[in-house]
Amino acid sequence: MLPTPELVKSYIEQGITCQFITVEGDGQHFFATIVSDEFAGLRLVQRHQKVYAALGDRMKAEIHALSFKALTPAEHQAQ
Repeated sequence: MLPTPELVKSYIEQGITCQFITVEGDGQHFFATIVSDEFAGLRLVQRHQKVYAALGDRMKAEIHALSFKALTPAEHQAQ
């Protein structure tokens, strides 16, 4: 069974408190916009590590590809 965007969203929300999150995808390739206060003060690589940590082994087993924007609320508002 391929993961759904809703399932990937729930995985991320289990590990990160999100002010806003959207996930789109086709079961193998996903794109997400993740907005969280937890990203404040973190470099881009640290933000990505935080998201990958939230997904854990699911990145190896279930999710083939994920691209995402990891933004603070202020960064998201400025877009």
